[in-house]
Amino acid sequence: QPIDYSGLISKSFVLASRIRNAGIAAQPRIGVMLPNVMAAPITFFAIQALGKVAALINYTSSPAQVLSAARAADLKTVITSEKFVIAGKLAPIIRVLEEAGISICYLETLKKNTLGEAVTMLVASLAPELLYQLSGKFNPSDPAVILFTSGSEVTTKDVQLSHINILANRFQLGSRIDFNPQDIVFNALPMFHAFGLTGGTLLPLLAGIKTFFYPSPLHYRVVPELVYDSNATILFGTDTFLSGYARFANPYDFYSLRYVFAGAERLKDETRKAWVEKFGLRILEGYGSTETSPVISANTPMHYRAGTVGRAMPGISIRLEEVAGIDNGKKLSVSGLNVMMGYMKDDKPGVLQPLSDGWYDTGDIVDVDADGFITIRGRTKRFAKIAGEMISLTAVETVLHKIWPEKAHAVVSIPDARKGEALVLLTEYAQADTTRLIEQFRANGLTELALPKKQIIVDKLPLLGTGKTDYVKAREMALTEFAGKPNE
Repeated sequence: QPIDYSGLISKSFVLASRIRNAGIAAQPRIGVMLPNVMAAPITFFAIQALGKVAALINYTSSPAQVLSAARAADLKTVITSEKFVIAGKLAPIIRVLEEAGISICYLETLKKNTLGEAVTMLVASLAPELLYQLSGKFNPSDPAVILFTSGSEVTTKDVQLSHINILANRFQLGSRIDFNPQDIVFNALPMFHAFGLTGGTLLPLLAGIKTFFYPSPLHYRVVPELVYDSNATILFGTDTFLSGYARFANPYDFYSLRYVFAGAERLKDETRKAWVEKFGLRILEGYGSTETSPVISANTPMHYRAGTVGRAMPGISIRLEEVAGIDNGKKLSVSGLNVMMGYMKDDKPGVLQPLSDGWYDTGDIVDVDADGFITIRGRTKRFAKIAGEMISLTAVETVLHKIWPEKAHAVVSIPDARKGEALVLLTEYAQADTTRLIEQFRANGLTELALPKKQIIVDKLPLLGTGKTDYVKAREMALTEFAGKPNE
């Protein structure tokens, strides 16, 4: 059911009142575990109305990862929905949280106050700003949200973003892209992901743009039809999701789209080409991280260069540092109003650990051309040292995708007694063999040291909820399969 601004504001204040009556409002940070349905933004803004920090739980993570993140943020309560827990089969996460002493608050069980809520609804519809001011004193530099990082890191880190961080990034992106009130955003990216929160939710909502929420980006047959039905003009996605839509969509499903933005993982040439040829749409690839709220750079309709992630957003300063053994790029650090307040970690639960000098080390190896366009070469953690030579695992994956574009591949490194590290290829391509790889590697300027000598054929690569390859799980699979075995 659609909801307008008046309804969103009124319902948020009413829910804030129910949360307060439940005794949760005294807690500085409140966990939220909800999918992309109407209850998610209402709950998010209800927590903002209380002047508290919303900690958005990544429910696609393992129970152990969720518990680690909750402990780092020192959460006492997590708000969720009983229907969602049942439908999403999230009972193991609930059980682990409750065993750790974290209370679960179901939206369905919050007590109603008919008279009080009627008054709140009336005041909220007539004077929402007054009602907000009466709730307490808030500062733009106060923390607004906690998001949990995952992907190439073994341990989860909690990223705390302020109101200024998120709003600065919203305006940075808005200064480069001509969003307007006639646009309709289709957002299937979960709010627990920075791209889904800032780009897919807060940017349109705070800019007067209609937003269509859908619970799962993995429904490759359903999403294109809904984009068509909703007349959406803007779509946010990752390479994995956009590639899936391209396979199943009718060429006319995306007739109404003006802009398609890709982030969170590298956009493959095959995906870019498929969208141009099938839908006549140019995908605008961007780049960022949870720690930067998240957008650092993006291609735009005016400034576009295929294969790059665009130019840095206004107000973002970049610093490049040499890395020993890596010749085709430098390590990127950034600073700006959109850079996080700091981390919360397991070693000091609930304690903010800010950046020492205001600069965030992305850990990414990049190349910046004369016009400011940034090309990602790989992550420092996505390099392996084999026989003394630094090998980019991202570059190896790029060649693999060129050879077998119809299937997904991932390359990880594991310890090797002879050469220091060994590369393992996890692939969905059952006929993968090394004979064809040697020729292609030479043609693409890669040394034979970069050739994965070990292979694991999988039905499906492990993925995170955001569509990224789950490299932590992939490496665990490689270690289980090959640990202790010498490299061939």
